[in-house]
Amino acid sequence: MHPILIELGGFSIKTYGFLIAVGFAIGLFLALREARRVGLNVDAIGDLAFYILLGAIVGSRLYYILTNFEYFTQHPLDMIKIWEGGLTFFGGFILAVILCVWMIRKHRLPVWKTLDVFAPSLAVGVFFGRLGCFSAGCCYGKQCDLPWAVTFTHPQTLARIGVPLHPTQLYSALGAAVTFVLLYSLRTRKTFDGQLTLLWILCYGTVRLINEQFRGDVRGGMLTENIALSFVIAAILIIASLALFPILKKCNRITPAPAKNAHPKPEKPSKH
Repeated sequence: MHPILIELGGFSIKTYGFLIAVGFAIGLFLALREARRVGLNVDAIGDLAFYILLGAIVGSRLYYILTNFEYFTQHPLDMIKIWEGGLTFFGGFILAVILCVWMIRKHRLPVWKTLDVFAPSLAVGVFFGRLGCFSAGCCYGKQCDLPWAVTFTHPQTLARIGVPLHPTQLYSALGAAVTFVLLYSLRTRKTFDGQLTLLWILCYGTVRLINEQFRGDVRGGMLTENIALSFVIAAILIIASLALFPILKKCNRITPAPAKNAHPKPEKPSKH
């Protein structure tokens, strides 16, 4: 809708980049606060956040390049033009997870407990990221005549211009907002380490699976004319999260701490 946030002469700030930065800042704040609450090394969590951001940017671009390899072999300089769009979520997610697990082991942190610290922040990142997509016009939906359809008119938008479309970016943002509320409310009541992480994977995969039905943008990674690779990955994530739930629940169960005012019940005096 508004791809350019500020433009002064030849200098401009893209709305997409600004919203990504806002999402990262808020997510980092929440992760650091949660790390303090659960007793994890705050400095290590800060390092992890940097590698997550790095992995998300590099991985999302690499995935996009690989799924549009023929184009980039003919236009190699376009590989670095991330300001023109072309960041694919699943690529960033995969590389970010790999780097995150590597750093977690390097700092000798508990893997699932640490991932749970970042789960609500991931939902925040997706929320602001999809608002950024809406502002840039990427990840747009199919044409429709629904009352809430959106029509992009800005000449620099990445969406189809002058056609009412499904606001798929806002669908994803709404799903991320609901996911965040769920995870944030459960963070103090989870019963096993890894629960928030699996819930995030399940929620994101479900929202993505549904949203793929309304996407109308031309993107790489299509398995068939009607089935995108991202649809298959989302289905795999849902299945994997459901399969891991009972395993982690059994292995990583959290033992409730005794109440502070609890006193042992005095034993009855024995009779002789």
